[in-house]
Amino acid sequence: MKILISGGGTGGHIFPALSIANAVRRRDPEAEILFVGALGRMEMERVPAAGYEIVGLPVAGFDRKRPWRNVKVLMKLWKSMRLAKNVLKEFKPDACVGVGGYASGPMLKEAQKKGIPTLLQEQNSYAGVTNKLLAKKAKAICVAYDGMERFFPAETTTKTGNPVRHEIAVADASAKEAKEALGFDPARPLVVVVGGSLGARTINESMSLAIKPILEAGASILWQTGKLYADDCLSFATPLMEKWGADRLQVMPFVSRMDLVYRGADVMVSRAGASTISEIQLTGVPAVLVPSPNVAEDHQRKNAEALASRDAAVMILDKDCKDELSGAVLRLLKDESCRRKISANVKSMALPDADEKIVDQLLHIINK
Repeated sequence: MKILISGGGTGGHIFPALSIANAVRRRDPEAEILFVGALGRMEMERVPAAGYEIVGLPVAGFDRKRPWRNVKVLMKLWKSMRLAKNVLKEFKPDACVGVGGYASGPMLKEAQKKGIPTLLQEQNSYAGVTNKLLAKKAKAICVAYDGMERFFPAETTTKTGNPVRHEIAVADASAKEAKEALGFDPARPLVVVVGGSLGARTINESMSLAIKPILEAGASILWQTGKLYADDCLSFATPLMEKWGADRLQVMPFVSRMDLVYRGADVMVSRAGASTISEIQLTGVPAVLVPSPNVAEDHQRKNAEALASRDAAVMILDKDCKDELSGAVLRLLKDESCRRKISANVKSMALPDADEKIVDQLLHIINK
């Protein structure tokens, strides 16, 4: 079996893609899997690190605010289409999977022209532009939310949920064991702050205001700043880390052991990307969600509202985060019954084994 997986740009696209690839390998250890991503984007590092081969295309997204810059974008798209033809000719995949992002557009478009069956995986409650353009000729579309037929043909759309990183899905450490493994005092509640792999400016700026009240309330903090904001955040936090110690405060650009983080967290502060939402649902972590306003069609707010409307998370708008974050976290820390309620509600929304369900759809369109 030869499977081509295309897309990327952010962890929200890359982690589901890797989860699908790993699920294919569990079914068929001899399967050949090739990734296609965008040159200069994070998938060009993360995919090889996970043990898979990747080809980069010089594709870029359209600049809606400065349309005059799109002449270069069109030239890159044309070049990417030509390279995509060569990739298909050399690799000869049985099927192509698109997870969204720049690179999946030219790659899957060329596959559809050649009659190669394609599967789309849409993570968000509001479909991305690339997937909407490819949907008509896709043989299968896997989604995580109800009502996605308003974007995609109903006859090819299946609700599977979003793939969750396998190590998170199978993690069985207790909260005490996870905190100890991360280097925190297991007797104290742990607040985890994440803004995605690149970081979230608003969350980081808000944490600079909230960090002292949270520490003084007796909690520990693990703060993932993202690589774009690491220097500024570390400069601010280093004196505090020296004062409170590593068992109370850790600040770093990126956390690799998210399986332990989800098991050890008593409260999580996060953006509302689709992959993060799915991981929160599966692990039942009480979360304060701060949806990014800088995404297409405000889809993160829709993701967060789907939880907040069911008492399955607390939502704070980006514009209110600096004023409200500290209070929201402290209220959850003080109210254990509220945390238990949120945890139970969010776990009830989980769709486990999404990666396996997507591979079921993939094998179906290959065999068909």
